Amino acid sequence: MKNLVRFDWAVKRLLRNKAGYVILEGFLSELLGDDIRIEQVLESEGNRETADNKTNIVDILVQNSKNEYIIIEVQNDYMQDYLLRMLYGTTKIISNNLIKGMSYDKIKKVISINIVYFDLGQGEDYIYHGTTNYVGLHKKDILKLTVDEEKIYHTIDIAKIYPEYYIIRVNHFNDISTDTLDEWVNFFKNEEVKDDTKAKGLKEAIEELNIMKLNTQERNEYESYITEWRDNYSKLVGNYNKGKFEGELEGEKKEKIKLIKNMLSEGMSISLIAKIADVSEEYIKNLGL
Repeated sequence: MKNLVRFDWAVKRLLRNKAGYVILEGFLSELLGDDIRIEQVLESEGNRETADNKTNIVDILVQNSKNEYIIIEVQNDYMQDYLLRMLYGTTKIISNNLIKGMSYDKIKKVISINIVYFDLGQGEDYIYHGTTNYVGLHKKDILKLTVDEEKIYHTIDIAKIYPEYYIIRVNHFNDISTDTLDEWVNFFKNEEVKDDTKAKGLKEAIEELNIMKLNTQERNEYESYITEWRDNYSKLVGNYNKGKFEGELEGEKKEKIKLIKNMLSEGMSISLIAKIADVSEEYIKNLGL
């Protein structure tokens, strides 16, 4: 089913009341392979509705039934240091929620989910998962917890103590859904959902995120959002193409100068070189070769 609003616009609207939680819970459940329940939406910079809200980024902080923090961030525009932004986001949440005098075993788990619409890193997949493990330098074994440590951390896996990261590279999805998580990624990319979807939360998305069901104010807000998003995307593509074109011209210039230099070293006359390189004799003289 088409005519659905973009997820990055809808996500804040969904979290205005608990009735919309089921859609986001469905996505989290499909991605994390667990039955996720949102207990509350926590205050973060991205949760605030401000007059200068930008379309390039949406970040939501929620707390699930396991008292874990989950960051959901949608990034539309290219950001060169985005991987470091992900790190900053998790460390900031940990430090902000560590009360003075609190023991370290009270630190809560943080899961960072990043939905990006630009080329982030190199790889063939469109969903990546990152964790922290300790590998022996000599034996190459994975460090494990002791029985007592398992009781403290409530897990048998060291990786579960530390923040986890998910990167969904939306533009790399091939539009072929092979499972329910793919159906969610397809929604992120194409704003469409199959009527017979089995993915958790997507049936509710069909009902709640239909453009035709928006009231006049919401539709105007959405149309303004899309217009600004398209303008930003157009500028991004335009700047990329301009940079690429200028780079190609600079490369051609360097190759031509190299050719001229080689011909001069062979003792060829400036007039002949000018004809071969398709430049003026004055141009060659000004190179100072």
